[in-house]
Amino acid sequence: MNAQQNFVIGIDYGTDSVRSVLVNTDGKQLAEAVHYYTRWKDGLYCKPTQNQFRHHPLDYLEGLENTLKEVLDSVDDEVAAQVKGIAVDTTGSTPVAVDKTGTPLALKENYAENPNAMFILWKDHTAVEEAEEITDLARSWNGPDYTKYVGGIYSSEWFWAKILHTLRNDDTIREAAYSWVELCDWIPYTLTGGDDIHEMKRSRCAAGHKAMWHEEFDGLPSKEYLGQLDPELADLRDRLFTDTYTSDQSAGTLSKEWAEELSLSEDVVVAVGAFDAHMGAVGGEIEPYYLSRVMGTSTCDILVAPYEDVQDNLVQGICGQVDGSVIPGMVGLEAGQSAFGDVYAWFRDIILGPFTELVEKSDLLSDEHKEALIEEAEEKMIPLLSKQAAAIEEVDTGVVALDWLNGRRTPDANQLLKGAIEGLDLGTDAARIFKALVEATCFGAKAIVERFRDEGIKIEGIIGLGGVAKKAPFVMQTLANVLDMPIKIAKSDQVCATGAAMFAATAAGLFDDVTAAKQSMGNGFGEIYEPEADKAKKYKGLYEQYQTLGQTVEERIARKIQAVKK
Repeated sequence: MNAQQNFVIGIDYGTDSVRSVLVNTDGKQLAEAVHYYTRWKDGLYCKPTQNQFRHHPLDYLEGLENTLKEVLDSVDDEVAAQVKGIAVDTTGSTPVAVDKTGTPLALKENYAENPNAMFILWKDHTAVEEAEEITDLARSWNGPDYTKYVGGIYSSEWFWAKILHTLRNDDTIREAAYSWVELCDWIPYTLTGGDDIHEMKRSRCAAGHKAMWHEEFDGLPSKEYLGQLDPELADLRDRLFTDTYTSDQSAGTLSKEWAEELSLSEDVVVAVGAFDAHMGAVGGEIEPYYLSRVMGTSTCDILVAPYEDVQDNLVQGICGQVDGSVIPGMVGLEAGQSAFGDVYAWFRDIILGPFTELVEKSDLLSDEHKEALIEEAEEKMIPLLSKQAAAIEEVDTGVVALDWLNGRRTPDANQLLKGAIEGLDLGTDAARIFKALVEATCFGAKAIVERFRDEGIKIEGIIGLGGVAKKAPFVMQTLANVLDMPIKIAKSDQVCATGAAMFAATAAGLFDDVTAAKQSMGNGFGEIYEPEADKAKKYKGLYEQYQTLGQTVEERIARKIQAVKK
């Protein structure tokens, strides 16, 4: 193989935008393009106070076409002619109801404005009750515990809970939905011109971590189990899938329509899709027992381990352990936090909300100056708070917070939990509250690390990936202090898309396996945050306060829920 003559494209679907990168198989990035979802940006189809977050499929399709055209238009025809593969990562679990052809119902006229016909975003927590029901039944019925490989607790963020909630609350979707698909499966299917849902290649990553698929169960949970939740789920099982595929495998080749639209060859291989953090971990050059933390609006923590080390050890309270979900030939283990960067953004918006309203109503400024001032405040608020918080000398300011503003993903999923702040007095300022919120997100990370260790899974190091890791040194230094471990930051700015490109190259046959692709295409590491011994020691005491506060809040919420049920 001549690495200089082969190119691949990685596509990364995030919460706010999609980005594509064109990469040489020696790791050099030639082009990048970003598309922000227009409907999402306008807040359409979402109800944050009800934890409803939906994406219209047109946002995905427009982003796909726009970013692919932009990266290809930025290089000459000779380079475009040497594109060999495309791979896609997406958020997840992000399922959608489809017809027999695999077309999302929201792309059909009758359902174009129905949020239940759209992709149900990972952060949508409308299915909390259904998730609890799925967990309870798995523990109590006379059959296998289908949650055993997903940490023992099913989450409202996942596949079956979202489907069950939709079927129960929207009869039109219940009647119209032939099947359901994950976003990471639908994009490759679209690129390859799929028109029969039964021919769609389903991601091992998505199916294993979110849909309780496992070889021990002969695939998905049985019809008997699903039927006790809802008879429609039992019928649906026949219209879903049995086999799953790892992302080093081909989902097919580029369809004639997409090839003509992009001026690419129909021989371009499209890889089986996967979730963003899983491909991101590969893009960040994950190694066994190095916890890869993709840190953005939320976090997804990924670990890989050899089969012989994990064996029958089932880690409780995480988001699953799945054969080949990250690197084929190893077990992939997933955990994460439902809110990380979102916690900082929430506090920024709390401060800026009244300020923005005052500026917009001001008679002292022109409309142009108002807009510029608001944009500047939004851009600079978190960096300013970070600088002020970093300047606070004492580790323990007396303020302790919980990071559960969007519930708790792991350890032990509970999306009904809420955030909290204690220890406030008249001397508490914005910087001290922000410092406590940053510490809370880092304590949440420590809880994940401790759970792995308590369950017999060692962690030898931390790899930081994503926007927060690259742009928030105060957060990263605090995290190193709280974990009392060094954190090395991946150099790549687009680590998820880069990981997707590695899988594209492997599926296209340019490398023997994804490990070889990772070694050839990786960009290495830059900044390393070393723990500060004196602060690390003090944070051990503060972590105990965080745990105590968490226990108090969790017990109070549990009592409140029981009272409502009575």
